[in-house]
Amino acid sequence: MAGWSGLARRSAKRTFRDRREAGQVLAQALTAYHGRDDILVLGLARGGVPVGWEVAAALRAPLDVFLVRKLGVPQWEELAMGALASGGGLVVNDNLMKSLNISDEALRTAIERETCELNRREQAYRCGREAADAKDLVAIIVDDGIATGASMLAAVRAVRAAQPARVVVAVPVGPPSACRELGREADDVVCATMPTSFEAVGQVYVDFHQVSDSEVRELLATPTR
Repeated sequence: MAGWSGLARRSAKRTFRDRREAGQVLAQALTAYHGRDDILVLGLARGGVPVGWEVAAALRAPLDVFLVRKLGVPQWEELAMGALASGGGLVVNDNLMKSLNISDEALRTAIERETCELNRREQAYRCGREAADAKDLVAIIVDDGIATGASMLAAVRAVRAAQPARVVVAVPVGPPSACRELGREADDVVCATMPTSFEAVGQVYVDFHQVSDSEVRELLATPTR
């Protein structure tokens, strides 16, 4: 059953020193999953991996990387018209495409471009290792925050296709509207803080540097249990 935890209401003004601290706080909000041996933590690359490592370490669970690429609007790449995830998960904002008169050809071009980058990162991060199998496990998908929720929604749908026992979305920050929307497809949504005036994920971080490929590889190679 899909659900929205509402945990964010407890600390609407929380700020984090960096992603590692955000992950430690988020792990505390995931107390319902402590002590289980059927957990798989999936950190969305790249920013979700440092957060996910802390969650996995606290839960004594394995960590793997999961890739999602935003499909940016032509000449306005920061605005997402959809998202593409590992395993073929795809979310498209049809209403936005219609309102901005974006052609199907432009969408196909974006999908092809981001598929190439997604495949490059898969190889770069895993170094030949197979992706973790989420079948029959509780898959906790972690990112450093959500804004529109499009990337996380693509991840939820892609992970769901692997037949996990349960899909949980866990983020340090996000707006209530996106969290509730995700709650319609995920089995649980846990958000550690929800600013009353949400502008961007980075607004709750003191250090919000761009995570590098090498940082992702280093974290994936560091045991969580």
